[in-house]
Amino acid sequence: MEATEPVIEKWLPQLRKGLLEILILEIVAAQISYGYEIASRLKLALRAEIAEGTLYPLLKRLLRDELVTTQWVTDGQSAPRKYYRITPLGEAVLLRMREEWATAHNALQELSQ
Repeated sequence: MEATEPVIEKWLPQLRKGLLEILILEIVAAQISYGYEIASRLKLALRAEIAEGTLYPLLKRLLRDELVTTQWVTDGQSAPRKYYRITPLGEAVLLRMREEWATAHNALQELSQ
Protein backbone atom coordinates (compact mmCIF):
# COMPACT_ATOMS: atom_id res chain seq x y z
CA MET A 1 0.00 0.00 0.00
CA GLU A 2 1.30 3.42 -0.91
CA ALA A 3 1.82 5.93 1.87
CA THR A 4 -0.88 8.15 0.37
CA GLU A 5 -3.63 5.52 0.49
CA PRO A 6 -4.69 5.94 4.16
CA VAL A 7 -5.08 9.68 3.64
CA ILE A 8 -6.95 9.25 0.35
CA GLU A 9 -9.24 6.63 1.91
CA LYS A 10 -10.28 9.20 4.53
CA TRP A 11 -10.56 12.12 2.12
CA LEU A 12 -12.33 10.50 -0.84
CA PRO A 13 -15.63 9.67 0.93
CA GLN A 14 -15.85 13.26 2.16
CA LEU A 15 -15.28 14.57 -1.35
CA ARG A 16 -17.95 12.25 -2.76
CA LYS A 17 -20.37 13.16 0.00
CA GLY A 18 -19.98 16.82 -0.89
CA LEU A 19 -20.60 16.10 -4.56
CA LEU A 20 -23.66 13.88 -4.22
CA GLU A 21 -26.22 16.67 -4.04
CA ILE A 22 -25.07 18.38 -7.21
CA LEU A 23 -24.73 15.04 -9.01
CA ILE A 24 -28.23 13.94 -8.04
CA LEU A 25 -29.67 17.27 -9.15
CA GLU A 26 -27.80 16.91 -12.46
CA ILE A 27 -29.30 13.45 -12.94
CA VAL A 28 -32.89 14.47 -12.26
CA ALA A 29 -32.47 17.69 -14.27
CA ALA A 30 -31.60 15.56 -17.30
CA GLN A 31 -34.56 13.20 -16.83
CA ILE A 32 -36.97 12.08 -14.15
CA SER A 33 -35.44 9.06 -12.43
CA TYR A 34 -36.20 6.57 -9.71
CA GLY A 35 -33.82 5.67 -6.89
CA TYR A 36 -32.16 2.68 -8.51
CA GLU A 37 -31.52 4.65 -11.71
CA ILE A 38 -29.97 7.46 -9.71
CA ALA A 39 -27.78 5.01 -7.78
CA SER A 40 -26.68 3.33 -11.01
CA ARG A 41 -25.75 6.61 -12.67
CA LEU A 42 -23.85 7.72 -9.56
CA LYS A 43 -21.99 4.40 -9.49
CA LEU A 44 -20.86 4.92 -13.09
CA ALA A 45 -19.90 8.54 -12.54
CA LEU A 46 -18.06 8.02 -9.25
CA ARG A 47 -16.83 4.48 -9.92
CA ALA A 48 -18.11 3.55 -6.48
CA GLU A 49 -21.26 2.12 -4.89
CA ILE A 50 -23.55 4.58 -3.18
CA ALA A 51 -25.22 2.94 -0.20
CA GLU A 52 -28.99 3.18 0.14
CA GLY A 53 -28.35 4.58 3.61
CA THR A 54 -26.59 7.49 1.93
CA LEU A 55 -28.77 8.00 -1.14
CA TYR A 56 -32.29 7.87 0.23
CA PRO A 57 -31.79 10.25 3.18
CA LEU A 58 -30.23 12.69 0.73
CA LEU A 59 -33.20 12.34 -1.63
CA LYS A 60 -35.52 12.96 1.35
CA ARG A 61 -33.58 16.12 2.19
CA LEU A 62 -33.79 17.34 -1.42
CA LEU A 63 -37.55 16.69 -1.29
CA ARG A 64 -37.92 18.48 2.05
CA ASP A 65 -35.95 21.46 0.68
CA GLU A 66 -38.30 21.48 -2.33
CA LEU A 67 -35.45 20.93 -4.81
CA VAL A 68 -37.17 17.81 -6.17
CA THR A 69 -40.69 16.44 -6.30
CA THR A 70 -41.78 12.83 -6.47
CA GLN A 71 -44.36 10.89 -8.39
CA TRP A 72 -45.32 7.23 -8.05
CA VAL A 73 -45.51 5.47 -11.40
CA THR A 74 -46.90 2.02 -12.10
CA ASP A 75 -46.25 0.52 -15.51
CA GLY A 76 -48.32 -2.59 -14.86
CA GLN A 77 -45.36 -4.94 -15.18
CA SER A 78 -43.31 -4.07 -12.11
CA ALA A 79 -43.83 -2.66 -8.65
CA PRO A 80 -44.66 1.05 -8.41
CA ARG A 81 -41.59 3.27 -8.52
CA LYS A 82 -41.07 6.67 -6.97
CA TYR A 83 -39.65 9.00 -9.60
CA TYR A 84 -37.77 12.18 -8.75
CA ARG A 85 -38.06 15.37 -10.80
CA ILE A 86 -36.19 18.63 -10.31
CA THR A 87 -38.28 21.69 -9.36
CA PRO A 88 -37.77 25.27 -10.55
CA LEU A 89 -36.11 25.98 -7.19
CA GLY A 90 -33.92 22.92 -7.70
CA GLU A 91 -32.91 24.21 -11.13
CA ALA A 92 -31.94 27.58 -9.63
CA VAL A 93 -29.95 25.89 -6.87
CA LEU A 94 -28.26 23.61 -9.40
CA LEU A 95 -27.25 26.61 -11.49
CA ARG A 96 -25.70 28.23 -8.42
CA MET A 97 -23.95 24.95 -7.48
CA ARG A 98 -22.48 24.77 -11.00
CA GLU A 99 -21.19 28.33 -10.62
CA GLU A 100 -19.61 27.52 -7.24
CA TRP A 101 -18.10 24.33 -8.67
CA ALA A 102 -16.63 26.29 -11.60
CA THR A 103 -15.15 28.83 -9.18
CA ALA A 104 -13.57 26.07 -7.10
CA HIS A 105 -12.28 24.29 -10.22
CA ASN A 106 -10.77 27.52 -11.57
CA ALA A 107 -9.12 28.22 -8.22
CA LEU A 108 -7.62 24.74 -8.18
CA GLN A 109 -6.30 25.21 -11.72
CA GLU A 110 -4.86 28.62 -10.88
CA LEU A 111 -3.21 27.48 -7.65
CA SER A 112 -1.68 24.39 -9.24
CA GLN A 113 0.23 26.37 -11.88
